[in-house]
Amino acid sequence: MAFVVTEPCFGCKYTDCVVVCPCDCFHEGEQMLYIDPEQCIDCDACRPECPVEAIFQENDVPEPWQEYIQLNAELSASCPQITERQDALPLCGQG
Repeated sequence: MAFVVTEPCFGCKYTDCVVVCPCDCFHEGEQMLYIDPEQCIDCDACRPECPVEAIFQENDVPEPWQEYIQLNAELSASCPQITERQDALPLCGQG
């Protein structure tokens, strides 16, 4: 099992979760972060750090966001790894 980044991260890209990950399994896309399911050790360190509650255990991803399970697997393979905190996207939380 792995954790999955879902819809609430889109357009925000907070990186609080990245710095607590012991296995560096986060990858950065243009609009959000992704977790590599092959690297994730299911430790739950990232989930409580996410200020927008976008991270779920794979079995607990809400039904409307199920496609994010596959999206994380696919895009984590092609997006660069991220291991350090960065600023969230400028429009996050606005709108």
